[in-house]
Amino acid sequence: MRELMELREKRVQTWNAAKAFLDSHRGNDGTLSAEDDAIYNKMIDDIDRLGKEVMRLEKLEALDVEMSRPTSKPLSSAPVTTPADDNPKSKTGRGTKDYGNSFWRMMRSKSVPHEVLNALQVGTDTEGGFLAPDEYERTLIEALEEQNIFRQLAHVIHTSSGDRKIPVVTSKGTASWIDEEDQYPESDDAFGQVSIGAYKLATMIKVSEELLNDSVFDIPSYIAREFARRIGAAEEEAFFTGNGTGRPLSILAATGGAQVGVTAAKADAVTFDEVMDLYHSLRTPYRRNAVFIMNDATVKALRKLKNGAGDYIWQPSVTANTPDTILNRPVVTSGFMPTLATGNKTILFGDMGYYWVADREGRSFKRLNELYAPTGQVGFLASQRVDGKLILAEAVKVLQQA
Repeated sequence: MRELMELREKRVQTWNAAKAFLDSHRGNDGTLSAEDDAIYNKMIDDIDRLGKEVMRLEKLEALDVEMSRPTSKPLSSAPVTTPADDNPKSKTGRGTKDYGNSFWRMMRSKSVPHEVLNALQVGTDTEGGFLAPDEYERTLIEALEEQNIFRQLAHVIHTSSGDRKIPVVTSKGTASWIDEEDQYPESDDAFGQVSIGAYKLATMIKVSEELLNDSVFDIPSYIAREFARRIGAAEEEAFFTGNGTGRPLSILAATGGAQVGVTAAKADAVTFDEVMDLYHSLRTPYRRNAVFIMNDATVKALRKLKNGAGDYIWQPSVTANTPDTILNRPVVTSGFMPTLATGNKTILFGDMGYYWVADREGRSFKRLNELYAPTGQVGFLASQRVDGKLILAEAVKVLQQA
């Protein structure tokens, strides 16, 4: 896509112009005047705007590829009477076509025929809710991943019941040099255990009867979008700030969270040496898959930092689906990371695969017909059970402000 390539090149050119402006307009004290700072910030805002447009076009390009794929396979054998997609035996449980159709008839209609109840027995919830059909549940998970960057980086597992107990090696044995006929030294490994449970996250969606009965209105897409927006935001906030009481234990938690690798000298600023110290505070094996995570305002501050050779440590991406980098490691931003302020943990660096997100299988929906009847609305309750925990503290380091 020519437009996409031009935008990437323009973003790099804007960044080079911003670097040149910064170098030529610094005062004797190394700072910018108020007027020059406003011009520089405008350049940085342009870089961010171009970056968002690049991401938007990359998604459109990926969708174009997806939509251009053939929707059917060529016939290579004798035709059968019933196509596989229409054959109720081709899928089981919540994946059957009958179950999917019955589920959405139940969501749309107040009156429930007897045959619908029979079809819905496949996924009837003892609490009165209805599990989403398999196809729709996959839509929800995809939407959550679009809204929630943490899930893309963390290790996601699925549990059916009870706590998931994860064995962790706390210390490893060693070998020793011995003389001939000496006794072999004992050196056993030690093991610990991390337990992941499930906390309930819930929301309610109200839909007017007019929208519900309108054949043009796509209720599955609407519920998926709303569920993703609300649950995704609440999840991400908990993964970054949760205290483990009634919600997941966050990666920034004082106990059980990432280890402090560096404490900055200032409360509202970070130096290149401190970023370098944070990088090297993480052991080499974890750096291979490590990423930087920070607030967008922190990224803006790091863009002004240079290494010893005079090169800026932040490097914009010029390749499709490749993030910007610092010290050759990807940079990811989240609005839930703290800003540069006293005592805040502002920069994460580590292998986020050691933070485990546990989904309790099955997200449930319930329809409320009578509660909002006087206002001509129908309520939908949506809930899921999820937990998250950092399994190995040494795999992620954090920079904390003074």
